[in-house]
This record gives sequence, structure tokens and C-alpha cells, in this order.
Amino acid sequence: MRVERRGSGFHLTYCTNIHAADGWDAVYANVRQFAPALKRRLSPDSPFGLGLRLSARDARELLEEDHLDRFRSFLDGNGLYVALINGFPHGAFHRTAVKSEVYAPDWRDEERVRYTLDLVRVLERLLPGEFDGGISTAPLTYKLWMPVRDTDAAWSTFTENVVRIAEAMVRVRERSGLLLHLDIEPEPDCQIETTAEFIDFFERRLLHDGAPSLASRVKCDRSRAADHLREHVQVCVDCCHYAVEFEDPADAFRQFKDAGIQIGRVQVSSALKVTFPEEPVDRDALVKRLHRFADSTYLHQVVQTWNGLTHYPDLDVALEHAAAVPAGAEWRIHFHVPLFATGYDGLGSTQDYARKVIELATASGAARHFELETYTWDVLPEGLKIDLLGSIVREYDWALGVFT
Repeated sequence: MRVERRGSGFHLTYCTNIHAADGWDAVYANVRQFAPALKRRLSPDSPFGLGLRLSARDARELLEEDHLDRFRSFLDGNGLYVALINGFPHGAFHRTAVKSEVYAPDWRDEERVRYTLDLVRVLERLLPGEFDGGISTAPLTYKLWMPVRDTDAAWSTFTENVVRIAEAMVRVRERSGLLLHLDIEPEPDCQIETTAEFIDFFERRLLHDGAPSLASRVKCDRSRAADHLREHVQVCVDCCHYAVEFEDPADAFRQFKDAGIQIGRVQVSSALKVTFPEEPVDRDALVKRLHRFADSTYLHQVVQTWNGLTHYPDLDVALEHAAAVPAGAEWRIHFHVPLFATGYDGLGSTQDYARKVIELATASGAARHFELETYTWDVLPEGLKIDLLGSIVREYDWALGVFT
């Protein structure tokens, strides 16, 4: 949906990775069930946008027969549109152990390229002509999967495969005038997890090595190829991830601007946040509450601040070290909790961080697309679950309150 603030227009969507689905028919059923109902409640008189989550299987099935034309007709007939696709998880994302497999296949794998090219075909057909559109994707690979040897070969493959997607998007723009961009999403413990790492990849790898390759592919000079890369490879700023990394959002936005890197989307989400108390009884109670969030489905990286930053690969691992955590140390936990609350069973959230990112991005015009991305409803402790439709509306109500 279009949101006006200070004379500028922004798009606010929600990502359909909220809904468990396996195959295009299930994805389509979820869209039919929820999207028209949300539009009636939130945007009855103007178009309502969706951030469409498609697995590789979903995308391939959508491209079969006349499914894509039928889906576009459904969107048009119900006042809906798609400008964002979530192309991060390749496979199933709910009711199965995802953990680090969410990054597989990584950007060295031909299957990751094929999947993303399918998403380019889908978005070209669905994107309204007046919008730009983005496909979010994994931050290259999980750091533990990066080879100790042959790192240069790995970086060359990452770069060349991203260039192949940029080439496809250049062809789309030549063919239809549509601007598509690949939104690489930094995440804790991944090959790109911080602003500095994104900029390093963009400048040292993509522009230096990738621009000549793209120039050869699309028959242009290197300078124009670099411009293409700046248009078609952008960053996805996930508020939960950035909060967990303790990044200053104002500084991150400044660095991206100085480097000429565009923000393709902001994913609006909160992380869990706790400060360790001094009293043993209070510490024990805190650890007990945290154990309820250590689910077996998703990876919940933890970053601790105390005389620097300490990283733990998952919440259960961090909890094994809880007895030694100094009083006053803060943990931020990669668990996408709902935006509309500041606390969860005695635990805090980074809601204020998400608010600050929205305010910075809208005031500066640094981002156009904002996507609500709380996807952990299924694994929240029972006392925190409520009706899903009502939960999505509450997420929108909170975000709209920040915009207005």
C-alpha cells in the first residue's frame, strides 16, 4: 500500500513468508484467503501490495501453464500488486528444521542462479509499470561454509553469478522498461553480515571484477556496466539483523549513500533483546524464559555486547554460556518477534530500532519499499500467539503509526 509522509510516497507491504505453504497451489490459497481481507481492512480505496515469498518449487510451478497470467488477473481484479519477492530461502520455510540450510544452495551453486532467474521472470510479469521491483536474496553464503582454501575462486563465483542476475535485469529493462533489482540481505554469521562487508563486496568484487564481465555480456563500456550494477544490485536492510549486529542505522545509511549503493527495501522487524541481571535468581528466571525461544526450526544467532561484541551461532549455544555472562551485558537475538509489542514474557525487543530505521529512511528518501517481515508466528511460545489475520493488522497499525 502507498503511504505518504512529508510529501513523499512509500510502499508498505507484508511478506507472505508468514504463511506456511508447500507448492504454488498452497501459496495461491494463502494469498486468496488473506490478501483481499487485509486490503478491505487496511487499504479499501487504493491498491494493496504484497511481498510475495516463493520457494524454488513455488516459482517453477507458477511459471508452468497459464498460472502466471491467472495470478496477474487475480491481482488486478482485487486491487492487489506485487513489487517485492522474497527469494532468500530456496526450499521449505515452515514446520521443518531450517537452521543454516536457509542459506543453501548458496551463490556458488548453479541452482541458486536458476531459482533467482525464475523469480526475475515472475516479477517481470507481475510488476506494475510505475514501480521498481526487488528480489531479496541470501548474503552469498554462511561463513562456516566458506572454504579455507580457494577463497578467491569462491569470490569469483559469487561475483560472476550475481552479474548473471544483473544481466537478466538489464535485459528486462531493455525489453519492457521495468527496473528490477537484486536485494542482498546481510545477516549475522553470513559472508555479508554488516554494512562494511556489503560495501567491500560491492566495491572490491562487484564493481572491480564484475563490471568488466557485465560490460562484455551486454555490450557496453565499463562505466555504463558499473551504473547497471548500481541500479540492479541493491541492499536489503533488515531491521532485526541490523539491530542484532549493533549497527548504527544512521551511520549505515550514510555509508551506503557515500558508496553510491541503493537500499532496495527495508524489512521492518524486531529482534529479542535482554540485559543480564546481577542477582542469581533473576538471571535464572531470564535464562528459563529464553529457553522457550530456542526452537528447532530457525537459526537464532546471538550477539552480546560487553567489552566488544561476542557472537554465538544459535540461542541454545549462547544459553550454554549464560552463567558466565557479566551482569549488565546485553544480548540481541535473531528472533523475529512481532513489532506491535515492546516485551515478551519479561524479555525486551528492538522495536525502537525498527522505528528509528523507518524514520531515517523516510526522512532521507533512502528507501522506497518497506516490508513487514515477522515470520515466526508458528514457533512463538503459546502465550504470545493470537489470530494470524489480527496479528498482521496489528503489525500494519504499528508501522502506519510510525509513518504518520
